[in-house]
Amino acid sequence: MSSAESSTAASDLAWLKSSYSGTEGGQCVEVAAGTGVVHIRDSKAMAGPVIRVSCEAWAGFVEKA
Repeated sequence: MSSAESSTAASDLAWLKSSYSGTEGGQCVEVAAGTGVVHIRDSKAMAGPVIRVSCEAWAGFVEKA
C-alpha cells in the first residue's frame, strides 16, 4: 500500500539519487528513509509528488529489481 505526500513535508528528508542515474540525468528516482517508510520521488521533479511505501514493500521491490 502506498500513499502520496506533499513535497513540502518531504523537503527535510535526506534524499539519495539512484546509482543508475549517472551524470546525464535520465529516468531516475530518489529515495529517502523515514520512520517505518521509504519516500520515493522523481529526480527531475523534486517539487512534485512523493510516494511513501512501507520498508517491507521497498525491500520486496529492490529484491525483485
